[in-house]
Amino acid sequence: MKAKLTPTFVRDAKAAPGAERTVYWDEALPGFGLVVTAAGHKAFVCQYRAGRRSRRMNFKRGLSLDEARKQARGVIGAVAKDRDPLAERRKAEASAENTLRSVVENYLAREGNKLRTADDRRATFERLVFPKLGARQITDIKRSEINSLLDKIEDENGPRMATLTLAYLRRAMNWHSTRADDFRSPIVKGMARGTAGKRDRILTDDELRTFWQASQGWDHPFSHMLRFVLLTAVRRDEAADMRWSEIDGDVWTIPAARYKTDIDLELPLSRAALGGFAKFKVTFDGLMLARLRKLAEENGAEPAKVSLARWTIHDLRRTARSLMTRAGIEPDHAERALGHVIAGVRRVYDRHHFRDEKRRAFEALAAQLDRIVNPQPNVVAFTAAR
Repeated sequence: MKAKLTPTFVRDAKAAPGAERTVYWDEALPGFGLVVTAAGHKAFVCQYRAGRRSRRMNFKRGLSLDEARKQARGVIGAVAKDRDPLAERRKAEASAENTLRSVVENYLAREGNKLRTADDRRATFERLVFPKLGARQITDIKRSEINSLLDKIEDENGPRMATLTLAYLRRAMNWHSTRADDFRSPIVKGMARGTAGKRDRILTDDELRTFWQASQGWDHPFSHMLRFVLLTAVRRDEAADMRWSEIDGDVWTIPAARYKTDIDLELPLSRAALGGFAKFKVTFDGLMLARLRKLAEENGAEPAKVSLARWTIHDLRRTARSLMTRAGIEPDHAERALGHVIAGVRRVYDRHHFRDEKRRAFEALAAQLDRIVNPQPNVVAFTAAR
């Protein structure tokens, strides 16, 4: 039925008695109407013909009368130019569901609970893949574009990170290919940039100075957390999930529930580490490592700039262990400080907690770092003869 649609009419409109829904067509704008259900729900619509087909486009709920009428005029104007707005909208919605980002998000939502590294995968996509390819239709992504992306990651983050990213991307695309009728993954053998095996990278003294200076120059919880990781030799997530309740004096106990070896680990914190924890608390943003890398490169050691483009957070743990050896810490004590289980019968019979030994290891690590990042010139003072 026709009606003069006004804000008051829209507010008071009800479905006709006995009708499940009623459409009130606007007298002023043909094709534009208000749908009212028996339950009182209301929505604006626009009716038009595309070729020989009659179309009814529903507008989203919550629009005012003026907003809906304006959108209806746009629809009618598009129809006058031989377009089909409803078909265009459906195509756009389908395209939105078929972008690389939407496919990966759907993949992680459905398969993430089966993946031990789901969080790492999500962070890698957000940091390295989505900025370049996330908005693209997955069916349009070419092999050459993936290779270009991997080249950039290899140059800035190293071949291992490029290969790991490729593995994550391959898994998501293969998953999508099992669910789509018209998709075939563009990834083939031979696209890897290196090995995804174990790393042996440690930071040199110049790189440590560059890292330390850059992190101190960026007063952000993430940079404080990275220095804490280096001072405690813990893994990234162990630091990120740290809680005040786990600190007793200067001892941090990582509960077995979130430690790799499934045992409680006591870590006596050095004075430097304890002070650093107060600044980062439990804040963590895994997508900000690139920001620190950039700062490190901008503040490289002179006279030659020192690049930190190919290091990872876990390299700090490996570097800390190497510095303990350099500081003269016994290997067994250094291994226990990292939470490693000593093999053999000692694992069963030696129940000593080694708290003091680990405390000495971490203080030695802190002192070694201080000597590296704050080198002192070899100056000998002489007293003038009287």
